[in-house]
Amino acid sequence: MAYFWVKSLHLLFVVAWLASVFYLPRILLNINECAGQPTVQERLVLMGKRLYRFGHVMFGFAFIFGVTLWLHFGMKGGWLHAKLLLVALLFAYFIATGVMLKKSAVGDKLMSTTALRWYNELPILLALGAIYLVIAKPF
Repeated sequence: MAYFWVKSLHLLFVVAWLASVFYLPRILLNINECAGQPTVQERLVLMGKRLYRFGHVMFGFAFIFGVTLWLHFGMKGGWLHAKLLLVALLFAYFIATGVMLKKSAVGDKLMSTTALRWYNELPILLALGAIYLVIAKPF
């Protein structure tokens, strides 16, 4: 019974974290597109900072429950190592997005709108890979 509660909480916090991973680049895109409108940019930067902080908290809880699943309930296998690699890449992506947000807050130029649109799609592939590994456990 405890296993299902821990797994459910892990999934809940993973979903909440991924929401911030997926939406933060959209905020960067909107910041880029509203150049010359300082009040709109300030509002978007504030929203981005709050979302980034929220994402860190959600990742922390997901991590705690994930480690509990691993250590207490004996999750193991090659698929887990591959999944953790994808999660590490997703977290690095999240941190890089936060760095871009902080740079935009001080007036630094972001990548082009087209590049930001492509950048926004990357976490979908990483998340899909992690989801597949968890469901299929191919190795």
